[in-house]
Amino acid sequence: METFASPTGAHRAERPAYDRIATVTALTKYTYALVPILAGLDKFLHLLTDWNKYLAPVVADILPFSTGTFMSVVGIIEIIAGVLVLIKPKIGAMVVGLWLVGIAINLLLTGEYYDIAVRDLVMAVGAFSLFLLIPEEDKA
Repeated sequence: METFASPTGAHRAERPAYDRIATVTALTKYTYALVPILAGLDKFLHLLTDWNKYLAPVVADILPFSTGTFMSVVGIIEIIAGVLVLIKPKIGAMVVGLWLVGIAINLLLTGEYYDIAVRDLVMAVGAFSLFLLIPEEDKA
């Protein structure tokens, strides 16, 4: 049982497990929708950072276009992935999780940014957890 504060003082009340799971699912869903959308938008604005520096040289060398163009494409993909989490959360969560693993691999290939790669892998675990939290019948 959990203790909840009330205007008349603390009292013990049992909060149903489904309510807690629904709250966690909603918080996670909106987090994994908004963060990719904002990161995707910032690929065009570069307010948070210079995103181009995070592209592994081995990846940049095989691109048929500039790093800036590639990051614009990445931004569009991230925005789409975030919107997908909102409209098809089960599929969107898997897409975002896999995308984060891809980002982490790219960061490891830079030979720098190991801390960010680890963070992105942890975020991927969260996205995969969201996938597991959403029941099969609620795919939409």
